Amino acid sequence: MPRAAKLCDESRDGPMDEDRHGGALHGRRKGKKLRPRQAGLMADLLPRLALDLETPAPERPASLFPGAAVRALWLEIGIGGGEHLVACAGSNPDIGLIGCEPFVNGMAKAVSAIDATGLANIRLHHGDAREVLDWLPDAALQKVLLLYPDPWPKRRHWKRRFVCRGNLDRLARVLRPGGELLVASDIESYVAWTLAYVRDHPSFAWTARRADDWRRPFADWPGTRYEAKAIREGRVPTYLHFRRTDAAPETG
Repeated sequence: MPRAAKLCDESRDGPMDEDRHGGALHGRRKGKKLRPRQAGLMADLLPRLALDLETPAPERPASLFPGAAVRALWLEIGIGGGEHLVACAGSNPDIGLIGCEPFVNGMAKAVSAIDATGLANIRLHHGDAREVLDWLPDAALQKVLLLYPDPWPKRRHWKRRFVCRGNLDRLARVLRPGGELLVASDIESYVAWTLAYVRDHPSFAWTARRADDWRRPFADWPGTRYEAKAIREGRVPTYLHFRRTDAAPETG
């Protein structure tokens, strides 16, 4: 049995029923003091890039990017310092990207990178990604990326893990049929947790057919600083590619 599939089976008793949690999926939101330029961009540029969740979501999500000719919409959950988000936006000018990040210092780095590149196909949400998922219209997204999420290794913190039935239901609603969910992690237990939850969800299918399908990075992968750190420290990344099926999530 492939190692990833074996881990999935071994984790069957691991994931608890955390779907009913409604608390924060993150810990502290701010680290060291921002540099003056970063603080200025957070005050001036971030409000112009930020989604306005107080207004109804547009029927055509492409209208969120008036300065770009956008044909599809991607969402990155937890952008860190924005390196991957900016690289994707630069190499895919016809894609509109939404990046979500609750941490002040990470968002400040991302806003600085966007300012330096002048990219017009990025919007941001400085907060919980679930708020964006609940705001977007049905089938709005072509792709969702969850890259090196916090694994919350302590059992009492498992309720903070992003992958759970409730969030998969959210993703199933906003992903179009055939859309993609990409998850990368260097933590074996989180990979197993993800496979166990997604395997049991009717709206997603794991696309892997051979070991290289989860060992090799995704196509056109620019990498992330978290990935580089994991490799330096001897941890092996896993790349999970899921496809949104035509099945609708069950409702209770």
